[in-house]
Amino acid sequence: MTTPVVSVAAAIILLILIVLALASCDYRGGGGGLQFWRRDNYAANACPRPASVTGSEFNAQEIGLRQLRRAAFRGDFFAQLELGSRYSAQRATDKNIEDPIESSVWYAMALTNGEGYAPINRQERGGFGGWRPLSRFDDCRAFERHVAYERLDRQLSQMSREEQDKVRDRVVYVLSTQDAEGFRTLARLHDGLYGPFGEPEDNREAREAWGRGQPGPNGRGRHGYWTAAGLFQRNDVDAYLYNYLAVQTGDVGAYVLLKDFEASSPNRAQYGRFVEAKARQWVPPYEFYPNDAPQSGVPFSDESRPRGDAYEYALSRMGGELPFVHVARALRYLGVTDTVALRPEDLSKHQIETLEAMLGHPMESRLSYLERVRAIQLAAVNGSSEAQLVLAVMYAEGIGVPTDYARAFHWFDQAARQGSPEAKFAMSSYFALGVAGVADQDKAQAVAFRIESALSGFAPSASRLQAVLAQVSRSQRR
Repeated sequence: MTTPVVSVAAAIILLILIVLALASCDYRGGGGGLQFWRRDNYAANACPRPASVTGSEFNAQEIGLRQLRRAAFRGDFFAQLELGSRYSAQRATDKNIEDPIESSVWYAMALTNGEGYAPINRQERGGFGGWRPLSRFDDCRAFERHVAYERLDRQLSQMSREEQDKVRDRVVYVLSTQDAEGFRTLARLHDGLYGPFGEPEDNREAREAWGRGQPGPNGRGRHGYWTAAGLFQRNDVDAYLYNYLAVQTGDVGAYVLLKDFEASSPNRAQYGRFVEAKARQWVPPYEFYPNDAPQSGVPFSDESRPRGDAYEYALSRMGGELPFVHVARALRYLGVTDTVALRPEDLSKHQIETLEAMLGHPMESRLSYLERVRAIQLAAVNGSSEAQLVLAVMYAEGIGVPTDYARAFHWFDQAARQGSPEAKFAMSSYFALGVAGVADQDKAQAVAFRIESALSGFAPSASRLQAVLAQVSRSQRR
């Protein structure tokens, strides 16, 4: 007769334990229990947002976007999601800034972000048929990533290949501004041992994107998000390359991960020399974030800031080592001024604010060192051979930007293609001396560039060419 009593008591105790466990899951302590996804109800499933982020900001849209971009460039998961939503015009008040390419960039950035998938309470669902609760924050972030995959896949599937390439290049650029962590993320994006956006391969949303998830209501879940999942192609060379670039930032952890990468497959270590040469020639897809402005007139600001002592030191050299006339000529080329200003003080408040508006910077009416660099970069990107030449010298000497011979070579080459005799002389020096990993020594190329430079009237080349010809004449007379 005691057996039924014991069974009932055990059942009651078990029921109490389950109720307590479910109640403990709710972060508010209100006994809300597990928050399973309620499809077609975004508000019920999404993570909470502060009012400052979700407000309409109808009269301060540009300020709100700039704040979100600043946080997104620094790796804020929810700022990245919010930008994806804003640029996809999920709200009626955002119709004027709708831009599927920019929206896709930030949804992709959110999917690469470890803040979105790293578990908070370090528990797996298990026991009792998978009913042990996770933190509600794990559930809501998983739902946010599910929605991001869905929206990104839909947007990318409606784009041309060229538009998809723009999305990919912008993601690569943003991650390249995040030092070692950004390069490690890029390595995972190209490594077949990870999910589509660098998450663990067994991540629930990663499996869903690959079409391996459990079917949900109406059979959804197994079809996969193939366009989104294929944005970054898997290959060991690029995965190795970005791991190597992470090491070049001086990050010790990146070195450990590189060695682990080499040891993870028998064939990977063999790419070492090839990747080292490729890394020295690598330059980001953009000089700075594409300065496009949609029909709204609100530009896409580049909120990557100088990082570390090398960047700060390079910027500080703009004041005393780069003659202001080069900045002034760039401003004239951009149409900011009609004449070449002799000093920063000669620029009007309106002219400075015009440049700041073009860059998407706050209008402070003060020309900062960074804005001087951006003026030259913007003119170079828009085709000024003079600005391209100046920017090449800046990279070669570490003025305004950290020394980077690959980027110096790139801008000398761009200026030379436009006929700049000074750039051709510089290119001849590159090929005459050889710069390891950037330009191999090539005497024939050096002579060709030097002759072109001399024929264009550049004095150092002309005098050097006259000396060579005189020497040849003497040898022939003998």
